[in-house]
Amino acid sequence: MDLLALADFNLVARHGGFGKASRAAGRPKATLSRRVAELEASLDLRLFERGPRDLKLTEEGRALFERTSQLLTELDETAAAIASGGHSPRGRLRISAPLLFSQIAMGKIAAGFSLKYPEVRLEVTTEDRPVDMIEDAYDLVIRVNPEPDESLVGRAFLRDRLVVVASPDLTPPADASAVPAVVRGPVRQGDVWNVTTPTGKSSISVNPILSLSSLVMVRDAVRMGAGAARLPISLVSHDLADGTLVHWGDVEESEISLWTLYPTRRLLSARVSAFLGFLREAFPQGTPDELAAYMGR
Repeated sequence: MDLLALADFNLVARHGGFGKASRAAGRPKATLSRRVAELEASLDLRLFERGPRDLKLTEEGRALFERTSQLLTELDETAAAIASGGHSPRGRLRISAPLLFSQIAMGKIAAGFSLKYPEVRLEVTTEDRPVDMIEDAYDLVIRVNPEPDESLVGRAFLRDRLVVVASPDLTPPADASAVPAVVRGPVRQGDVWNVTTPTGKSSISVNPILSLSSLVMVRDAVRMGAGAARLPISLVSHDLADGTLVHWGDVEESEISLWTLYPTRRLLSARVSAFLGFLREAFPQGTPDELAAYMGR
């Protein structure tokens, strides 16, 4: 398979069209179109459905994009590390990371990275809001389920999911009665949580009695028996293993992906490349169990 054609296909798929990909990469639209057509011919597959106004991935195209985009990113990161000439990374590295990940893991990650690369001055800012990487002078951002952004590239390095948990003293109601709930953010009366259990799908009516601004606070309140809550399984896996919390079900359509994002693959700095490599070493499979093990108890 032609890796250059594959890279062009990924560029067009990521940006959602030949025109946007052309503008983002500074390459002729006709060249991108020809390269993708050549890739389709070599694979004997249609990768895009070409409408009069839009371009959509076929099922085969989506599968190819999902399986190759991360591999291409890692190839570029490896090339950037080699291009640095083996010199130890140095200088300032500014990172923006979300609140929960910062609370449970970023301190340990930052310390380990600083010990491994003492010539890098790492600065981590915690915020959940979208940031302008250029305006705010960030080298790298970590985001949860980010919206597509044609100016940024990156990859998912961790995956998680939400589960409903509660103290063993609190049992799911046998009828449609609402259970006391601890929630993050605004209280919404009459809310229903749809979950999947070993016996099938069910709905849990909840009565929010406590609203907190941090999922760590929510977990601590649930540990005290205040009510049930929806929480990332990585945050409560030790409690579930110890029996201090019980699992009521997996929240439907609650997949969580943590992404590392940076403005461009070109001229990726040795500092950013080193941090990306450090994350891969910390979470080689990117599973919730790895995050839970990394956090410890």
